[in-house]
Amino acid sequence: MANEETMIPKILVVDDDSLVLKIISAYLDEKGFDHKEAFSGTVAVTLAREYSPDFVILDLMLPGISGREVLQELRRFSNAHVTVLSALGDESDRVQLLEMGADDYIVKPFSPRELVARIEAFVRRRHQNVRRAEILRLENLSIDRDRREVLIDGQLLELTPTEYDLLNVFLENGQRVVSRSRLIQLVWGEEFFIEERVIDVHIRRLRTKIEQDPAAPKIIITSRGAGYRLGDVAQWRD
Repeated sequence: MANEETMIPKILVVDDDSLVLKIISAYLDEKGFDHKEAFSGTVAVTLAREYSPDFVILDLMLPGISGREVLQELRRFSNAHVTVLSALGDESDRVQLLEMGADDYIVKPFSPRELVARIEAFVRRRHQNVRRAEILRLENLSIDRDRREVLIDGQLLELTPTEYDLLNVFLENGQRVVSRSRLIQLVWGEEFFIEERVIDVHIRRLRTKIEQDPAAPKIIITSRGAGYRLGDVAQWRD
């Protein structure tokens, strides 16, 4: 992850349309972002390993290996935020992308300004989450909020930025129930339209990583019809 004091993110743009790449790159240059481009899925994976981006803009229709395959490969070695550029109109297809590890998506045709705004929101969240060193523990789970790291039995978990940000919201709110709409505001930003179903998918993925039994969660609890909350915070300690 880029230095969080300056937090100039490294961005990888993956699209086989040279015009789209040119437009996105122009907007990123205007904002002073560090970025690289890939025209194919194969090049994208290779470049991601070398460049270690913080934020990936990923088209699905690519020569070589598909965007879906790129996403799967990325999640084997990277916790970068991945925003998918998708022409998919079916909700089940979009949900599947989230379950595969995407953080969010923008449906084509899209506004480059909206895309840049999402990157800026990503940067703001990093600044807002910088805090004093603090480690919280619950049974075999440890959260280092200064390093933005989560460990189970001393082993580092590979959480995506969105998964970590969701967990951090619950840490901030304790046992207070946080609605899906409020989670969207806090994690993605008030200016963006995000379907509430997206929250459920990310919570489900997060539970598979931090819960001993995701089918009977104890850390992130569902309040039916209201949202989600942290489990028994009395068990958490510095």
